[in-house]
Amino acid sequence: MSSPEICFLTATELTQRIRAKDISAKEVVEAHLAQINRVNPKVNAIVTLLPEQAINQARAADNALSRGDEVGPLHGLPVAHKDLVNTKGIRTTFGSPIFQNFVPDQDALIVERLKQAGAITIGKTNTPEFGAGSQTYNEVFGETLNPYDTTKTCGGSSGGAAAALACGMVSIADGSDMGGSLRNPANFCNVVGFRTSPGRVPVWPALLGWFPISVQGPMARTVQDTALMLSAIAGPDPRSPIAVSEPGYLFSQSLERDFKGTRIAWSRDLGGLPVDSRVTTVIDRQRHVFKSLGCLVEDGEPDFTDADEIFKVWRAWRFEVAYGALLESHREQMKDTVIWNIEAGVKLSGSEVGQAEFKRSQLYQRVREFMETYEFLILPVNQVPPFDVKQRYITEINGVKMDTYIDWMKTCYYVTVTGLPAISVPCGFTSEGLPVGVQIVGRHQDELGVLQLAYAFEQATGYWQHRPSVAT
Repeated sequence: MSSPEICFLTATELTQRIRAKDISAKEVVEAHLAQINRVNPKVNAIVTLLPEQAINQARAADNALSRGDEVGPLHGLPVAHKDLVNTKGIRTTFGSPIFQNFVPDQDALIVERLKQAGAITIGKTNTPEFGAGSQTYNEVFGETLNPYDTTKTCGGSSGGAAAALACGMVSIADGSDMGGSLRNPANFCNVVGFRTSPGRVPVWPALLGWFPISVQGPMARTVQDTALMLSAIAGPDPRSPIAVSEPGYLFSQSLERDFKGTRIAWSRDLGGLPVDSRVTTVIDRQRHVFKSLGCLVEDGEPDFTDADEIFKVWRAWRFEVAYGALLESHREQMKDTVIWNIEAGVKLSGSEVGQAEFKRSQLYQRVREFMETYEFLILPVNQVPPFDVKQRYITEINGVKMDTYIDWMKTCYYVTVTGLPAISVPCGFTSEGLPVGVQIVGRHQDELGVLQLAYAFEQATGYWQHRPSVAT
């Protein structure tokens, strides 16, 4: 097989072939390195590359199989880590000039688990400064381009990961999500991004151990590969006080399921948010697919009153805690939107934070009651399709002005504050050929159910198989 042929095998098939010794881990890594060398200059997705280290790890992986050693579920798979997560001995910039030469002395927990499962670190993926905003650009590495149209953004903040997956440069990738950073770039790049429940993938090190808004999670080209990766990175860890106790191997079971009679709520705009008609047109075309699966599809959505306030208060509070000291010492090296978010946190009163948490509890109960009737909520991932990479964020949708740099992400971050699992799955393309994903939201901590419905939709539609021309 050629390098592209190897690189576009699913991660599930690659692991099976490596275990069967039909192909070596070294051949797999070399194929992905060749793909990176050929395609990455066109999109700028991988910003730190580790060819020698990856090949040495691949040799070790092959030797382990030759000895008959017991190996993990991701054995021999190339993976790239988001440049927001610590990687021991590997430069980690957080997309900031302040940290452009920073090299951590420890791995993040998600990196630990990927290594323990046998994945091979091939590099780091691009992200906006401190992960702020769903458009991947920074002053250290520049812009990551959309593989389906290199004049457009790939989304963010896990944009480098999504673009790398779409181009066959890695078979799995990690990401993180506060306001949509796993879902948005997956949606823009025709791959899968899964925001799991807080604690499903425990986070360490974590500045705020109990913080429920930001999570880490899996990205891949297929739902099955996403589940495979989740099986390796989920599960309890004492370093995370909110870690879910269920083991990760829960997600290695079959994703097949009969959805006859399953009630689904279908929302085009979450009760009145402005959504670009190009997005709703693509998603509306697929409503019949859920019906064909046996689902009972009804229009509706929970009452998301106060979701905007809740998210913005918690986000601002977190930015001030994380970066307030840096603002004092390195203000001139920070982008304006990061400064704005930190300063919004500085201005918060204790009463405002308390009210936001009170309202979040009320919102959770309203959504819980709604989800007792409907097992899933289906809605757009983003309110717009991929836009010009030179435009830093969306300022207007359907004539409605956006107040801040994140307002065009409400269909994502309204879901964030509920704590419910939500996945972005390829759903089709606009008339211009731009990817559009659909967002599937499940009940409290029902990641398996979300994966099962996403898998059924993916199998019925097959949009994940449409590769970008820059990668073929």
